[in-house]
Amino acid sequence: MNQFRTSEYEKRVLTPDAVAFLDDLENEFRWRRGQILAARQLRQEELGAGRRPEFLDSTREIRESAWEIAPVPADLTDRRVEITGPVDRKMMINALNSGAKVFMADFEDATSPTWQNLLEGQANLVEAHERTLRLETEAKTYELNPETATLLVRPRGWHLEEKHFQVDGRSMSASLFDFGLYMFHGGRAALENGTAPYFYLAKLESHLEARLWNDVFIWAQDRLGMPLGTIKATVLIENVLAAYEMNEILYELRDHAAGLNAGRWDYIFSVIKKFRHDPEMVLPDRSQVTMTVPFMHAYTELMIQTCHRRGAHAIGGMAAFIPNRRDPEVTEAAFAAVSADKAREAGAGCDGTWVAHPDLVSVAMDEFNAVLGDRPNQVDLRRDDVDVSNEGLLDLDFPGEVTMTGVRTNVSVGIQYLASWLSGVGAAGINNLMEDVATAEISRSQIWQWVHHGVTTDEGSQVTEHLVRSIAGETVAELEAAGHPFSKRLEAARKVFEEVSLSDDFVDFLTLPAYELIN
Repeated sequence: MNQFRTSEYEKRVLTPDAVAFLDDLENEFRWRRGQILAARQLRQEELGAGRRPEFLDSTREIRESAWEIAPVPADLTDRRVEITGPVDRKMMINALNSGAKVFMADFEDATSPTWQNLLEGQANLVEAHERTLRLETEAKTYELNPETATLLVRPRGWHLEEKHFQVDGRSMSASLFDFGLYMFHGGRAALENGTAPYFYLAKLESHLEARLWNDVFIWAQDRLGMPLGTIKATVLIENVLAAYEMNEILYELRDHAAGLNAGRWDYIFSVIKKFRHDPEMVLPDRSQVTMTVPFMHAYTELMIQTCHRRGAHAIGGMAAFIPNRRDPEVTEAAFAAVSADKAREAGAGCDGTWVAHPDLVSVAMDEFNAVLGDRPNQVDLRRDDVDVSNEGLLDLDFPGEVTMTGVRTNVSVGIQYLASWLSGVGAAGINNLMEDVATAEISRSQIWQWVHHGVTTDEGSQVTEHLVRSIAGETVAELEAAGHPFSKRLEAARKVFEEVSLSDDFVDFLTLPAYELIN
């Protein structure tokens, strides 16, 4: 049994040398992070004034000239199926043993950032590289198989802070905290294990944010005595603004880049968020915003073309389905949906894809094996047929409607997920889907958008603040009566959900007010 308490994890990972490294890292880049956040705000104001994004004239030469990223390491050449999940011990072991080629240990959307979770997760990453990661329970012993997935780590986004770690009396950047602590311990352990520190970078909105990460990489490698290019990073294209700068993002990270990923759920959230005041950009129910609708199809096609032109991997989106072992029909339908989704991605040219559950690894693997065969990837498929315009990335012309079912689902999922997150669990199975922060963001932002624009459902009901509060109250009462596992946090979750979905001003990220309630 894992007996470590928070204080003991602190002793293991927050050593004096590690703390000094974090202090210096924050002092070096704090002001740059501030510039990035200020630039985001300015750009949002421009969008609010009606300006639409477009490919940058100032970087045209980068887009039109011939260049490629540095070669990708051997253990990152085959990424046909990647599994993602939180950094707790049991789920890490299961993911590493799942048969997937890559496991992304997620400090961001799938981990509730309690101090215990963060420190335990960092210790777990070191043990994973040392191959000592193990868990004993009364029912079972979990330990690593002889062959495991390649490990990548996703730090939290630039917008978040780590309140439990202060530098000169101010909370440290959560991105730099997660990255720096992993580099200091896990990164060096990775090199000793014959691999290297590999990362996923979340929530980037521009190539200037990629430039900041690249400078962080250079600084950290220099301080830790690692050669330039030791770090490799895959960038999640999960913001609509970043879709206009994919070439530039890879160029900024070219010595450290491995590829791009189509972060579908956050991408949908970003479209709502960035164009929240535009009545022409209102989206229908989340279930109707599939990867085949025009704006989603355009950005994934452009991502594949961009990556392969630059020698980088293009990784497809998440399959969030969870098999229901008590309902074979639900599981069969989930497997069929995942198979179709992954067949589409592999056929389009993706080099790999994401799943959220070990039972889906083989389903996704079969579809990519059918296309790739013995090849590790299909970077040689250049997709010269793709031609995406400024307007194509914002093409929301597709059939769909807002329904009362969609309203109720968004309210229920948002409240249930927040109750889970506030209880320290960042990946929650709800209605046979693995929900995380990204999907919760869609839920609450759609409610905000529908209320703000006075949307009427296909049944004829207007989505109002009164309606949402009424549904929220009913939802909490029903969940409490049903014995919801996080019932003690449902009322707090309802208050946060109403704050981020009904406030006059759009709250940038629901985790910002929710984090104030985290221990």
